[in-house]
Amino acid sequence: MNVRRILSLVFLWQLAASICYYTVFAATPFFRDEFGLSGAQVGLVLTALSLGYAAFLLPLGAMTDRFGERRMLTVGLIGLSIGSVLVAGAWSYPTLLIGTFLLGSLYGTAMPGTNKAIFDNVAVGRQNLAVGIKQVGVTAGSGASALLVTGIAGVLFWEAGFYVAAVVGIVVAAVFWIAYRGTPVDGDAEYPEYRTLLDNTPYLSLTVVGVCLGAGLFTTTGYTIIYINESVGATVAFGGLVLAAIQVSGSAGRVVTGWLSDVLPGEPRRRIGTILLIQAAASAVLFVAVALVDSRLLAAALFVLLGFFALGFTGIYFSCLATLVPAEEMGSATGGGQLALVTGALVAPPTFGYLSDVLGYRASWFMLAGLSLFATVFVVRVIRQEPPTQSQAAVGSTDPQD
Repeated sequence: MNVRRILSLVFLWQLAASICYYTVFAATPFFRDEFGLSGAQVGLVLTALSLGYAAFLLPLGAMTDRFGERRMLTVGLIGLSIGSVLVAGAWSYPTLLIGTFLLGSLYGTAMPGTNKAIFDNVAVGRQNLAVGIKQVGVTAGSGASALLVTGIAGVLFWEAGFYVAAVVGIVVAAVFWIAYRGTPVDGDAEYPEYRTLLDNTPYLSLTVVGVCLGAGLFTTTGYTIIYINESVGATVAFGGLVLAAIQVSGSAGRVVTGWLSDVLPGEPRRRIGTILLIQAAASAVLFVAVALVDSRLLAAALFVLLGFFALGFTGIYFSCLATLVPAEEMGSATGGGQLALVTGALVAPPTFGYLSDVLGYRASWFMLAGLSLFATVFVVRVIRQEPPTQSQAAVGSTDPQD
């Protein structure tokens, strides 16, 4: 298949999947009002979503390597659409938790499938930019969901946004199944040995980075609207606009860093790792900054800048991962890398909400700043440590079809 066509289909899939998944983050103020939730209980809704995601990432990553991305991504998007309907139909807090868990579990097809599609079919030298462009589908979907949920809620009811997301998901799943072909897979392939990843020291360091930065990414996405509304004093609709703007700047961060990682000189792992280091350090500074301002416009501006770094790192994160593992392990390694990101989202949101209830939002943002600063230590370790010599990194070993 033509690379441009593959990238367009993968981007469209990622956009639709992220609209379904991130409607939960955009709807947190409505969950709070509908079910009378505390800040910590709101965080547990996000934890249930992330727990479903985390629980199925590794098995779905392995299934992607075995059965191919076309089949897994199609099934995953249909499941996400069904999950969106289940969340909208929740009649109590427990059923809301169950619905978000099921929705999150099917999003586990996203990163293994889309990354495998990129690294199997895009030529070396264009892969990092392609990953950055594909990752824009995540932030674009999240921004669209913020406008969708908050916008429709003002006209109809908050559940309507979830129903629209479900319809979009079904339509895109059908288009993807019909139009995408990709690289054929060997149906007799064995499931991967995760022990080889456990022996990869820089890969393990990168997963620690993922835990810390993932905590900031998912918590920021989940609490921006509530924080803008309760602490800064703006409306929920204004908070939705800020969240959408954050996603736009996050998209810009993913594309810009992907482009830089392709064009800057130097050994790929060190070059890409240095960019990731800058993003982690800048995130720490900006988390402190947003905690110290109470002006509506200044807070919005700082959040947009924060989005470039704290939400814009995932493309470069997976590009860095691709320099540490061989091509045949990309699906499984991506599943592990994304599991690290989601692990941060399991604990950080309810902790953030609890701290805001007890100590105030300033303490919550300082917690995220500390985690980002801690991540910089392990990014340095990724840059300095050498991956196993017996396997060639995926960036240099792919045999893509143009």
